[in-house]
Amino acid sequence: MTAPTATPPIGSMAIPSPKQQFLQTLQREHGTTRRVIEAFPADQSELKPHPRSNSARQLIWTFAVEERLILLALRNQLQLGGGFPKAPDSWDEALNTFLQTHAELVEALESASDEDLGGTVKFFTGPGAIGDIPKMQFLWFMLSDQIHHRGQLSVYLRMAGGKVPSIYGPSADEPWM
Repeated sequence: MTAPTATPPIGSMAIPSPKQQFLQTLQREHGTTRRVIEAFPADQSELKPHPRSNSARQLIWTFAVEERLILLALRNQLQLGGGFPKAPDSWDEALNTFLQTHAELVEALESASDEDLGGTVKFFTGPGAIGDIPKMQFLWFMLSDQIHHRGQLSVYLRMAGGKVPSIYGPSADEPWM
């Protein structure tokens, strides 16, 4: 007789659809991003480590813009041009826009069909080049870029005197014990 295992045998687990995989990852990463944002001292929102760097407030705005781009891609409304929208003047407005956009995106993803996630979008494929990108690839690209910018914000957080939460493992401020 064999001992029971904690994990079901291979082949007995249902594999989530591409939509479910993306939505689950988006939600998990959003929770981590929220923890970094909530740890950031709002009175340090204009902190930037270099003159060419974005401020912390601008990074929060980037999160909102990237999720809006995903939403527009889902709705087949993504249009390039016009440049990056100007960030709001306040930390709270940038944060509230990010949270509102995230809620809209989750709702749209939950109601999206597999067909809605098919097809392509026009997006940058290199310096000065625009081409067709599979929609799911675009969604993952935007989420990965948001994770990259969250990494920037976590460095700013340390510089601002905040406590860096656990992101993918323990931090000096939040050890796993």
